[in-house]
Amino acid sequence: MHVTHGQQVRVHVDLENGERVDLEQLDWYVEPVALGDRFVGEASFAVPPDLPLGWHSATASTVDEVATMPLVMTPQRLQVAAVTGERQWGFMTQLYATRSKSSWGLGDLADCEALAAWSGNELGAGFLLVNPLHAASPRPPMTPSPYLPVTRRFTNPIYLHVENIGEFEELAPPVRKRLVQLAQTMQRRNTSGEFLDRDAVWAAKRVALESIFTLGLSRERLADFSDYRALEGQGLRDFATWCAISDTFGSEADNWPSGFECPGTEEVAEFCAAHAELIDFHCWLQWQMDQQLARTQLAAKAAGMAIGLLQDLAVGVHPEGADAWSMQEVLARGVSVGAPPDMYNQVGQDWSQPPWHPAALAEAAFVPYRDMLRTVLRHAGGLRIDHVLGLFRLWLVPAGMPANAGTFVKLDHDAMLGILCLEAQRAGALVVGEDLGTVEGWVQEVLADRGIVGTSILWFEADSAGNAKPPSEWRHEVLASVSVHDLPPTAGFLRDEHVRIRAELGLLARPVDDERAASARERESWAKLLIDNGFMPPEVNLATDAGMEEFVIALHRAVAASPARLIGVALPDVFGDRRAQNQPGTDQEYPNWRVPMTDSAGAVVALEDLFAKPELMVRLVGAVRGEQRNSERLGLML
Repeated sequence: MHVTHGQQVRVHVDLENGERVDLEQLDWYVEPVALGDRFVGEASFAVPPDLPLGWHSATASTVDEVATMPLVMTPQRLQVAAVTGERQWGFMTQLYATRSKSSWGLGDLADCEALAAWSGNELGAGFLLVNPLHAASPRPPMTPSPYLPVTRRFTNPIYLHVENIGEFEELAPPVRKRLVQLAQTMQRRNTSGEFLDRDAVWAAKRVALESIFTLGLSRERLADFSDYRALEGQGLRDFATWCAISDTFGSEADNWPSGFECPGTEEVAEFCAAHAELIDFHCWLQWQMDQQLARTQLAAKAAGMAIGLLQDLAVGVHPEGADAWSMQEVLARGVSVGAPPDMYNQVGQDWSQPPWHPAALAEAAFVPYRDMLRTVLRHAGGLRIDHVLGLFRLWLVPAGMPANAGTFVKLDHDAMLGILCLEAQRAGALVVGEDLGTVEGWVQEVLADRGIVGTSILWFEADSAGNAKPPSEWRHEVLASVSVHDLPPTAGFLRDEHVRIRAELGLLARPVDDERAASARERESWAKLLIDNGFMPPEVNLATDAGMEEFVIALHRAVAASPARLIGVALPDVFGDRRAQNQPGTDQEYPNWRVPMTDSAGAVVALEDLFAKPELMVRLVGAVRGEQRNSERLGLML
C-alpha cells in the first residue's frame, strides 16, 4: 500500500467469524517518489497462507487516516465430493418442455422432482441438468429464452407447481374447486403439439397464485417467509420492486414515469409505499420457488443421486430487466455480450445483454456477483456456467453494429473464478464450465486447475482434419454428451436438421450443397469410428429409421466409453425427437425455446411415457451404463 514516507502503518484483518488477525510488515524497501508536497512510499504486508476461506475485511491505520478494503480468501481448487467421486451420468432437459399429465401446459418443479427421483431410483442417474430457471418479465409477452432473463439471481415462478404450495389445501372449497378446474383446462395443453405458450400458462398460474397469496400465512409460515426475505435482503426487494413497477406500467422502461430510472429515487420510494402488497406478492413467489427447489434437491438426493439438481447459469440478462435496472453501477452500457463467428454460427451472435463493467464490479468488491451465486447455488448440487469464457473475457458488440464487428474485453478471471469456487465449495456443489467454441487451451487448463469440470460435445470432438476423435482421447474432467441445446436432438442432427434450418433462414456462409456434403462427411467419419471400435455393428443400414436409431445409441455408447467424469443424455434423444429447441442467430425467425418434446413420429410425449420405459430409452440408457447386468439389475431388460 502507498503511505506518506516515514509514517508508520499497521494492518489487521477482521475475519468474517469476528476474529482479528494482525498482519506482519515485510522488510521490503521501495524508493519513495515525490507526489505534490510530500514523498510517498510503499508498505507491504504478508497475508498468512492459512487465513481461513471467506469474506474478510482488511484495515490499514496511520496517525492520519484509516482505510478499509474487502479481502476474499478463496480456494485454489474446488474440492467437493461430486468432483472427486465416481463417474456419474444423468439426463439433460429443458424443463418447460418436460411435461406430465399434471403440468399446467409447461413442465414445472413437480415434474423436475419426479424426473430426478425416478431417474435416480430406477436408472441410477447421478444428476439432472435443467435449463436456467432465471426469472422473466411478470408481464406479457414473456421472453421465451431462458438465456435472456430479467435477472440471474432470482427465478421464474412459472415453474411453480401450484398444488404443492403449502396453503393450497387450506383454500375455501369453492376457490379450490375453481383452481382445480383452471388446472384441468391448462392440462389439456399437455397433449397438444402446438408451440408452448408461456403467456397463457403464466396468466392462468398467476390467477391461482394470487388466490393462494391472499389467504395469508400461519404464524410459523410467516416467520419462515420473514427469514427468507432477510436472507435475500435488498436484492430481493429491488427485484420485487422492479416486478411491481413492470406490473403497473409495463416491462418497457420507456413507458415508466419520470423518476423511475433507478431504485433509489423518491418516486420509487413513494411507489413502494403505495404498492407494498404487490411487492410482498413478488417476494412471496420467490420464497415459494425457493421452497420447491429445496424439495426437488432433497428428492434427488433421497433417490441416491450423488449430485442431484444441476442448475444452469446464463451469460447475462435482458437489457431492460431487473438486474439492468437495479445494478446499473456495475453493468456497462452501449455494448452487448455475444459470440464471434464459428463453424455453426457463421455470422456471429449478439445476445443483447449488458456485460459486467470490470472496474465497477471490482470497486463493488464483486458482491453483486457473489450474491447471485449464493442464491443460485442454495438448492443445487452443481452449477453449469454457460459460456464460461465470460469469466475471462467477453465478446462485446457495440450498439448498432453486426455481431462479427465485436471485440474481446478481459475480466479479472482470477477473482471471478476464485469467488465462484469459494461459493460453490460452501454450497457443496460442483461447477461445469461450458468451454466450447473460441476458447484457448490455457483457459481450459486454468479451469481444470481450479477444479471446474469442462464440456465435451461429441460433434465437436474432431482433429484438425475434421476426423472424429476416438473417445479415449477426450478430456477426463468434463461433462460429455452427444449434443447440446443449440443443436437439434441427435436423430435430427443425423438427418441434417441443422443444415435445413440454417439454409431456410439464410444463416449459411457457404452454399447449402457444400454444407450438406460437409455434414455427410462428418456422419461417415463417426460411423467409421463407431464400427471400428465396436460401438456399432457394420451391417447397420443407416438409410433406414431403424439404422439411424442404432446410430444414435452407438454415439451414446461412444460418449460413455470416454474418460469423462460426467455423462449427459439429452432427454429428447431417448424419445427420438428431431426438432431443435433453439437456433442461434435468430429471434422470431424460429420458434426458439417453444418446441414441445415429441417422439420420432412427431407425437407429443410426457413424463409418464418415459416412466413406462420405452424401448429406445431402455437401450440407450443401457448403452450409457455400459453393462447388460446393470440393465438386468434395474429391471430395464425388454
